[in-house]
Amino acid sequence: MIKTSKILALSVFLTLACSTAAFADGNAFTPLNFDNTDYNSTPVRTSAATTSTTPAATTTSSNPQVEVTGSSNMQSAILKLDNAQVDVRNELLNLKAKYSDIDSQYKVIKNERKALDKQIKTTEKRIKQIEKAKEKIRKNMI
Repeated sequence: MIKTSKILALSVFLTLACSTAAFADGNAFTPLNFDNTDYNSTPVRTSAATTSTTPAATTTSSNPQVEVTGSSNMQSAILKLDNAQVDVRNELLNLKAKYSDIDSQYKVIKNERKALDKQIKTTEKRIKQIEKAKEKIRKNMI
């Protein structure tokens, strides 16, 4: 038993030690360029023949050196997601309130059921006691 557990522990340790190399892909997360810092040092050249409908980087009219990454579509999508998140949180609050209301009703009904069950049992005991008393009286009469 001890030998088996040692072998098992050793095999788990070796598996974990070897699997770390498989999980380390070396690709770091590169966030979107919302803070206006240039992560790429080489400029990207585009040909004049290609045209795009929405530019990836636009310049503001007040300060031409500041580039805003992402189009207004991305910003509106983020706002829509924020609004959707608020709606889902409000729905969650409504569901929690409904759940607590139903839970309190359930507890009240459960307690009433338990009390009625006790009353039924005590009433049945009284009926049995009366039946026994009647039988004793009938035996004494004979």
